[in-house]
Amino acid sequence: MKAFVVKKIADREFEADIQEVEIPKCADDEIVIKVSYSSLNYKDALSSVGNPGVTKNFPHITGIDVAGVVYESTSKIFKAGERVLVTGYDMGMNTNGGHAQFVKVPALWVARIPDSITDKEIMTFGTAGLTAALSINELIENGVKPEDGEILVTGATGGVGSIAVSILSKIGFSVVAISGKEEKIDYLKNIGAKEVILRNIFNEESKKTMMNERYAGVIDTVGGEILANALKYIKYDGVATCCGLSSSHELNTNVFPFILRGIRLIGIDSVECKLEKKQAAWEKIASRWKITTLDNITNEISLDEIKNAYKLLLAGRAVGRYVVKI
Repeated sequence: MKAFVVKKIADREFEADIQEVEIPKCADDEIVIKVSYSSLNYKDALSSVGNPGVTKNFPHITGIDVAGVVYESTSKIFKAGERVLVTGYDMGMNTNGGHAQFVKVPALWVARIPDSITDKEIMTFGTAGLTAALSINELIENGVKPEDGEILVTGATGGVGSIAVSILSKIGFSVVAISGKEEKIDYLKNIGAKEVILRNIFNEESKKTMMNERYAGVIDTVGGEILANALKYIKYDGVATCCGLSSSHELNTNVFPFILRGIRLIGIDSVECKLEKKQAAWEKIASRWKITTLDNITNEISLDEIKNAYKLLLAGRAVGRYVVKI
């Protein structure tokens, strides 16, 4: 089969390209998926350059998302021909991932694809969409409603941010987006943002210890200074979620928003969260949260185009979602 393989050729030196490898075979309670679509994520890009925080085992096939049909199964849960997907767990990190024609995974990692969504659509969402959905779900379950006020989305042109903007807008929230890409203001408004604030302006205007209350909730995808500043604007009893660190893994903030406004900061993990929680999120994504702006945020590529797309991701120049047709 064909696969996008990363090889270690020397200390801190890696090369990646399309190669022919053997189709994997099932062990106990495993399935082999015949892949139709995968997607690209920042974690995949890090794996492609040998980042040790993501991948330590080489040669390695990237791809933390995959959709397709069961090709072979030794599991009592799944049978050949069923449409399935996998996101997260260790797939594409230290086990081979979905940028291949076939991938082998433990059956316990696998979710069923709802009938109302295609393989391409669900991979357009992928890990980014699942993370966005889990973030939005936390806001709603913690009492945030559209009538409570605006929702701030940071890193809004990225995969998680773009989908969060689109879903929030669809279900009735007023969305303010933050981005460092001035040329993408129209893009963000087209997918549902009511207002776009440029990152440098937002940070420059947020120097005080506390700012005037504005946002009922925040979905942060970048961490660092932007998250620290966003917390200062949250209304009393408001909620922020945090799922990324592309700006920084450090959070230099103060306790005032927490003890004077009673706000909550909730971490989002789509990798190891329970499969039941993932399946419930996929059902929402495939039904009442299914967005009509997917084409506006989707770049469809082939296996041969992955390497160039990784360069854009690592340089911070990617916009929307990259879907890989296998």
